[in-house]
Amino acid sequence: MSKLPSAEHKQAFIAGEVALVGAGPGDVDLLTLQAFRFISQAQVVIYDRLVSDEIMALVPKECERIYVGKKQAVHRVPQQGINQLLVDYAKQNKRVVRLKGGDPFVFGRGGEEAQFCLANNVAVHIVPGMTAASACSSYVGIPLTHRNVARSCTFITGHIQENGELDLPWQTLNDKQQTVVFYMGVKSLPIIIDQITQAGRDITTPAALIRKGTQPDQQVFKGTLANLVELVEQHQVKPPTLIMIGDVVNTFDGEHLNGLGYLTP
Repeated sequence: MSKLPSAEHKQAFIAGEVALVGAGPGDVDLLTLQAFRFISQAQVVIYDRLVSDEIMALVPKECERIYVGKKQAVHRVPQQGINQLLVDYAKQNKRVVRLKGGDPFVFGRGGEEAQFCLANNVAVHIVPGMTAASACSSYVGIPLTHRNVARSCTFITGHIQENGELDLPWQTLNDKQQTVVFYMGVKSLPIIIDQITQAGRDITTPAALIRKGTQPDQQVFKGTLANLVELVEQHQVKPPTLIMIGDVVNTFDGEHLNGLGYLTP
């Protein structure tokens, strides 16, 4: 049986430290070897809603598990409480893994958590994970960039602020050769479409909804900015769902996709 590559040159995960570990978008095959190393050493795992059951199955049986999952506008544990949990368990001389869907530093509040730990004299390991925009788009056969079609891509949050507004730099999102991926944007989709088209993006621009990307029950619905809201209502699309906007959406015909990330002639 093959062994994991040697990690002798890397920092050891010792008691009293925290590891912010990116679990990726759900498919256990996308978990990094580095993430697996930290998970296998954990004594406490504090995990999110978007961490799949298959990845949680890798957590040691004797490890304490604490669920702090969030739904939009519904926080099981407030962020300040999560920050404090990390410090409290580290101060108990535990190896603490904060297990987060996607990447800790891409809309994951990992930066806030690391700052809080450091302010309380707790060392932090940063373990990157595959972010949803990259993995989910690949699994449905949509390239984020494509020569002569999309020369840039932008990841942006569609989460409405506490004041009920969605204050975004809309004028920077109107380039036809730019792919735009919205995280957490299903509930604010009408606002997104209204604002991005007012900023100059054509209403006929191809767009897609990717729900539970990389997972066995993944769903993808393709259309344009003109009918995306209708697709959400027709198929009762709910979070977690990514919104992709740009000509790359139509790079491949639907019949080419024959499984998760598998294209056939």
